[in-house]
Amino acid sequence: MTLTVKIPIEEVRRRAESLGDWFHNLDLGGVKTAPNHFLHDYPATKFRGFAHVIPEDLTGKSVLDIGCNGGFYSLEMKRRGASRVLGIDSDDRYLAQARFAAEATGMDIEFRRLDVYDVAALGERFDLVIFMGVLYHLRHPLLALDLIHEHVAGDLLLFQSLQRGSADEYENQENYDFSEESHFDDHAYPKLHFVERYYAGDPTNWWIPNAACAEAMLRSAGFEVAEHPEREVYLCRRVTPPSLDGAVYPAKGVIKEALAR
Repeated sequence: MTLTVKIPIEEVRRRAESLGDWFHNLDLGGVKTAPNHFLHDYPATKFRGFAHVIPEDLTGKSVLDIGCNGGFYSLEMKRRGASRVLGIDSDDRYLAQARFAAEATGMDIEFRRLDVYDVAALGERFDLVIFMGVLYHLRHPLLALDLIHEHVAGDLLLFQSLQRGSADEYENQENYDFSEESHFDDHAYPKLHFVERYYAGDPTNWWIPNAACAEAMLRSAGFEVAEHPEREVYLCRRVTPPSLDGAVYPAKGVIKEALAR
């Protein structure tokens, strides 16, 4: 997908190169930001597999892109007419790349340096929250989903996580007796694989779910799967979580109010 640029193409090429290695291989007026990407035209090739589950017209909608990286999804949501798009990331290099991509294409997108654990600081909910390719990089993945539900998700959540292990569905019983153990050995039972050191040479890969685990975590955090267009991707709706305890990490405002009592 080639994006129209508003600045001279030689300036696009020069500035894209000056921003270092890109993980998002954007096509800015014919200039590829990561021409030697090991996944080729990524994430555009990935997006083609599930683009149809996102409304083509997002006029009047707000979007939060968590872990926005070089800005591919933020740019696409703005291209679809979203009135407000906010991308957050904890990596300044990725934010610089995303800001440049927005500037080069003339798109009005805001980018902030913010960690997923601090989304309560935004103080607003969004019609669509994008949470793609982030979960397995987190030491506290379920906490992140809880916080997204509690503080920023207004309706839709677009979720993707790397998965390993069984891709089969698994139907949990409501309860198991303490003496029952065999279900834990079922290959499809929800499992979250812990990476103690490295996986694929990346020290930020911490927890990798199988398919049943990813879906169970979403349900537990209060997200109902509406569409499952490909193996790792889910479009969810925010619903009441099965447990009313909420995130174990409360909003900072709640802490201040408690201390004031």
